Amino acid sequence: MSTQVLFGFHAVTVRLKTAPASVAEIHVDATRRDARMRQFVQRAQDAGARLVESDGARLDAMAGTARHQGVVARVSALAPRHSLDEVLEAVAGPPLVLVLDGVTDPHNLGACLRVADGAGAHAVVAPKDHAVGLNATVAKVASGAAETVPYLMVTNLARSLNEMKERDIRIVGTSDDAAQTLYEADLRGPLALVLGAEGAGLRQLTRRTCDALVRIPMRGAVESLNVSVAAGIALYEAGRQRAG
Repeated sequence: MSTQVLFGFHAVTVRLKTAPASVAEIHVDATRRDARMRQFVQRAQDAGARLVESDGARLDAMAGTARHQGVVARVSALAPRHSLDEVLEAVAGPPLVLVLDGVTDPHNLGACLRVADGAGAHAVVAPKDHAVGLNATVAKVASGAAETVPYLMVTNLARSLNEMKERDIRIVGTSDDAAQTLYEADLRGPLALVLGAEGAGLRQLTRRTCDALVRIPMRGAVESLNVSVAAGIALYEAGRQRAG
Protein backbone atom coordinates (compact mmCIF):
# COMPACT_ATOMS: atom_id res chain seq x y z
CA MET A 1 0.00 0.00 0.00
CA SER A 2 1.39 3.41 -0.95
CA THR A 3 2.23 5.94 1.72
CA GLN A 4 2.05 9.71 1.81
CA VAL A 5 2.90 12.58 4.13
CA LEU A 6 0.46 14.83 5.95
CA PHE A 7 1.56 17.80 8.04
CA GLY A 8 0.02 20.42 10.28
CA PHE A 9 -2.26 20.02 13.29
CA HIS A 10 -5.58 20.12 11.43
CA ALA A 11 -4.71 17.73 8.60
CA VAL A 12 -3.20 15.09 10.89
CA THR A 13 -5.94 15.44 13.53
CA VAL A 14 -8.68 14.84 10.96
CA ARG A 15 -6.88 11.74 9.69
CA LEU A 16 -6.65 10.47 13.27
CA LYS A 17 -10.40 10.99 13.60
CA THR A 18 -11.49 9.54 10.26
CA ALA A 19 -8.96 6.75 9.62
CA PRO A 20 -6.67 6.18 12.63
CA ALA A 21 -5.52 2.78 11.36
CA SER A 22 -3.97 4.47 8.30
CA VAL A 23 -1.54 6.52 10.42
CA ALA A 24 1.79 4.70 10.47
CA GLU A 25 3.67 7.20 12.63
CA ILE A 26 3.62 10.84 13.64
CA HIS A 27 6.80 12.87 14.01
CA VAL A 28 6.54 15.80 16.42
CA ASP A 29 8.92 18.63 17.21
CA ALA A 30 10.89 17.53 20.29
CA THR A 31 11.38 21.15 21.38
CA ARG A 32 7.71 22.16 21.27
CA ARG A 33 5.97 21.73 24.65
CA ASP A 34 3.12 24.23 24.46
CA ALA A 35 -0.50 23.43 25.29
CA ARG A 36 -1.53 22.84 21.69
CA MET A 37 1.21 20.27 21.18
CA ARG A 38 0.45 18.55 24.48
CA GLN A 39 -3.22 18.31 23.54
CA PHE A 40 -2.34 16.93 20.11
CA VAL A 41 0.06 14.34 21.55
CA GLN A 42 -2.63 13.17 23.97
CA ARG A 43 -5.11 12.82 21.13
CA ALA A 44 -2.59 10.85 19.06
CA GLN A 45 -1.82 8.56 21.99
CA ASP A 46 -5.52 7.97 22.59
CA ALA A 47 -5.85 6.96 18.93
CA GLY A 48 -2.98 4.47 19.33
CA ALA A 49 -0.64 6.28 16.95
CA ARG A 50 3.13 5.76 17.08
CA LEU A 51 4.85 9.02 18.07
CA VAL A 52 8.43 9.92 17.16
CA GLU A 53 10.22 12.98 18.52
CA SER A 54 12.21 14.64 15.73
CA ASP A 55 14.24 17.79 15.21
CA GLY A 56 13.29 20.66 12.95
CA ALA A 57 15.58 19.66 10.10
CA ARG A 58 14.07 16.20 9.84
CA LEU A 59 10.54 17.56 9.97
CA ASP A 60 11.37 20.12 7.26
CA ALA A 61 12.79 17.37 5.04
CA MET A 62 9.80 15.10 5.54
CA ALA A 63 7.22 17.80 4.85
CA GLY A 64 9.17 19.57 2.12
CA THR A 65 8.45 22.86 3.89
CA ALA A 66 9.05 24.54 7.23
CA ARG A 67 5.33 25.29 7.62
CA HIS A 68 4.44 22.01 9.31
CA GLN A 69 3.74 23.38 12.83
CA GLY A 70 5.95 20.67 14.30
CA VAL A 71 3.68 17.80 13.22
CA VAL A 72 4.40 15.47 10.28
CA ALA A 73 2.70 12.10 9.76
CA ARG A 74 3.42 9.15 7.50
CA VAL A 75 0.08 7.65 6.50
CA SER A 76 -1.25 4.96 4.19
CA ALA A 77 -3.03 6.28 1.15
CA LEU A 78 -6.79 5.93 1.49
CA ALA A 79 -8.91 4.14 -1.07
CA PRO A 80 -9.80 6.30 -4.11
CA ARG A 81 -12.77 8.58 -3.76
CA HIS A 82 -16.14 7.40 -5.04
CA SER A 83 -17.21 8.31 -8.55
CA LEU A 84 -19.37 11.37 -9.12
CA ASP A 85 -22.36 9.12 -9.78
CA GLU A 86 -21.87 7.33 -6.44
CA VAL A 87 -21.53 10.62 -4.57
CA LEU A 88 -24.68 12.07 -6.14
CA GLU A 89 -26.66 8.87 -5.55
CA ALA A 90 -25.88 9.11 -1.83
CA VAL A 91 -27.03 12.74 -1.45
CA ALA A 92 -30.25 13.26 0.48
CA GLY A 93 -31.97 16.34 -0.89
CA PRO A 94 -30.75 18.66 -3.66
CA PRO A 95 -27.01 18.24 -4.34
CA LEU A 96 -24.57 21.14 -4.18
CA VAL A 97 -21.35 20.68 -6.16
CA LEU A 98 -18.37 22.99 -6.60
CA VAL A 99 -16.63 22.67 -9.97
CA LEU A 100 -13.14 24.13 -10.44
CA ASP A 101 -12.03 24.64 -14.04
CA GLY A 102 -8.28 25.10 -14.22
CA VAL A 103 -7.23 25.67 -10.59
CA THR A 104 -3.60 24.52 -10.46
CA ASP A 105 -2.32 26.15 -7.25
CA PRO A 106 -2.40 23.75 -4.26
CA HIS A 107 -3.03 26.60 -1.81
CA ASN A 108 -6.10 27.68 -3.77
CA LEU A 109 -7.38 24.11 -3.97
CA GLY A 110 -6.88 23.58 -0.25
CA ALA A 111 -8.77 26.77 0.54
CA CYS A 112 -11.58 25.77 -1.86
CA LEU A 113 -11.92 22.38 -0.17
CA ARG A 114 -12.06 24.06 3.22
CA VAL A 115 -14.83 26.45 2.18
CA ALA A 116 -16.69 23.65 0.39
CA ASP A 117 -16.71 21.65 3.61
CA GLY A 118 -17.88 24.65 5.62
CA ALA A 119 -20.67 25.46 3.16
CA GLY A 120 -21.89 21.86 3.00
CA ALA A 121 -20.98 21.09 -0.61
CA HIS A 122 -21.25 17.42 -1.44
CA ALA A 123 -18.22 17.26 -3.76
CA VAL A 124 -15.58 19.28 -5.56
CA VAL A 125 -15.01 18.35 -9.20
CA ALA A 126 -12.05 19.24 -11.43
CA PRO A 127 -10.58 18.08 -14.76
CA LYS A 128 -7.60 15.73 -14.58
CA ASP A 129 -5.56 17.65 -17.16
CA HIS A 130 -6.07 21.18 -15.89
CA ALA A 131 -5.97 20.94 -12.11
CA VAL A 132 -3.76 20.19 -9.15
CA GLY A 133 -4.20 16.86 -7.38
CA LEU A 134 -4.34 16.22 -3.67
CA ASN A 135 -0.96 16.55 -1.98
CA ALA A 136 0.44 17.45 1.43
CA THR A 137 0.20 21.20 0.79
CA VAL A 138 -3.45 20.89 -0.23
CA ALA A 139 -4.19 18.84 2.89
CA LYS A 140 -2.43 21.37 5.13
CA VAL A 141 -4.30 24.37 3.71
CA ALA A 142 -7.61 22.48 3.68
CA SER A 143 -7.32 21.98 7.47
CA GLY A 144 -8.88 18.53 7.29
CA ALA A 145 -11.39 19.15 4.50
CA ALA A 146 -9.29 17.09 2.06
CA GLU A 147 -10.38 14.10 4.17
CA THR A 148 -14.08 14.99 4.35
CA VAL A 149 -15.04 16.47 0.95
CA PRO A 150 -14.81 14.15 -2.08
CA TYR A 151 -12.40 15.66 -4.62
CA LEU A 152 -13.20 14.07 -7.96
CA MET A 153 -10.92 14.54 -10.96
CA VAL A 154 -12.73 13.70 -14.19
CA THR A 155 -11.36 12.94 -17.64
CA ASN A 156 -13.79 15.18 -19.53
CA LEU A 157 -15.24 18.09 -17.56
CA ALA A 158 -17.83 19.11 -20.18
CA ARG A 159 -19.13 15.55 -20.34
CA SER A 160 -19.37 15.39 -16.54
CA LEU A 161 -21.30 18.68 -16.52
CA ASN A 162 -23.71 17.29 -19.10
CA GLU A 163 -24.14 14.14 -17.01
CA MET A 164 -25.05 16.36 -14.06
CA LYS A 165 -27.60 18.11 -16.26
CA GLU A 166 -29.18 14.71 -16.96
CA ARG A 167 -29.74 14.52 -13.20
CA ASP A 168 -31.52 17.89 -13.35
CA ILE A 169 -28.58 19.65 -11.72
CA ARG A 170 -28.40 23.26 -12.90
CA ILE A 171 -24.93 24.37 -14.01
CA VAL A 172 -24.16 27.97 -13.06
CA GLY A 173 -20.78 29.44 -14.00
CA THR A 174 -19.14 32.63 -12.80
CA SER A 175 -17.86 35.26 -15.19
CA ASP A 176 -16.91 38.89 -14.76
CA ASP A 177 -18.92 39.85 -17.86
CA ALA A 178 -22.17 38.07 -16.92
CA ALA A 179 -25.28 40.23 -17.06
CA GLN A 180 -26.84 38.72 -13.93
CA THR A 181 -25.31 39.02 -10.48
CA LEU A 182 -24.93 36.12 -8.08
CA TYR A 183 -27.58 37.66 -5.82
CA GLU A 184 -30.13 37.96 -8.62
CA ALA A 185 -29.82 34.31 -9.63
CA ASP A 186 -31.98 31.50 -8.30
CA LEU A 187 -29.52 29.10 -6.65
CA ARG A 188 -32.07 26.86 -4.99
CA GLY A 189 -32.48 23.23 -6.00
CA PRO A 190 -29.83 20.87 -7.42
CA LEU A 191 -26.85 23.04 -8.32
CA ALA A 192 -23.28 22.93 -9.58
CA LEU A 193 -21.31 26.17 -9.24
CA VAL A 194 -18.46 26.43 -11.75
CA LEU A 195 -15.46 28.69 -11.15
CA GLY A 196 -12.45 29.17 -13.39
CA ALA A 197 -8.84 29.95 -12.61
CA GLU A 198 -7.84 33.47 -11.67
CA GLY A 199 -7.09 35.56 -14.72
CA ALA A 200 -8.06 32.95 -17.32
CA GLY A 201 -11.57 32.32 -16.01
CA LEU A 202 -13.70 29.56 -17.47
CA ARG A 203 -12.52 27.77 -20.59
CA GLN A 204 -14.77 28.35 -23.60
CA LEU A 205 -16.19 24.81 -23.73
CA THR A 206 -16.95 24.92 -20.01
CA ARG A 207 -18.59 28.32 -20.40
CA ARG A 208 -20.79 27.09 -23.25
CA THR A 209 -21.86 24.08 -21.21
CA CYS A 210 -23.21 26.22 -18.35
CA ASP A 211 -26.95 26.83 -18.10
CA ALA A 212 -26.36 30.34 -16.79
CA LEU A 213 -23.54 32.74 -15.98
CA VAL A 214 -23.42 35.07 -12.97
CA ARG A 215 -20.97 37.61 -11.65
CA ILE A 216 -19.96 38.68 -8.16
CA PRO A 217 -20.42 42.47 -7.94
CA MET A 218 -17.10 44.27 -7.50
CA ARG A 219 -17.55 47.69 -5.89
CA GLY A 220 -13.94 48.64 -5.23
CA ALA A 221 -10.78 49.08 -7.27
CA VAL A 222 -9.80 45.41 -7.66
CA GLU A 223 -11.16 43.59 -10.69
CA SER A 224 -11.40 40.05 -9.36
CA LEU A 225 -11.22 37.86 -6.26
CA ASN A 226 -9.11 34.87 -5.33
CA VAL A 227 -10.90 31.72 -6.52
CA SER A 228 -11.33 30.38 -2.99
CA VAL A 229 -12.88 33.68 -1.83
CA ALA A 230 -15.21 33.66 -4.83
CA ALA A 231 -16.11 30.03 -4.13
CA GLY A 232 -16.95 30.89 -0.55
CA ILE A 233 -19.20 33.79 -1.54
CA ALA A 234 -21.02 31.71 -4.16
CA LEU A 235 -21.45 28.59 -2.01
CA TYR A 236 -22.71 30.50 1.00
CA GLU A 237 -25.14 32.52 -1.11
CA ALA A 238 -26.46 29.23 -2.49
CA GLY A 239 -26.73 27.90 1.04
CA ARG A 240 -28.57 31.03 2.21
CA GLN A 241 -31.12 30.72 -0.59
CA ARG A 242 -31.56 26.98 -0.09
CA ALA A 243 -32.09 27.40 3.65
CA GLY A 244 -34.63 30.20 3.16
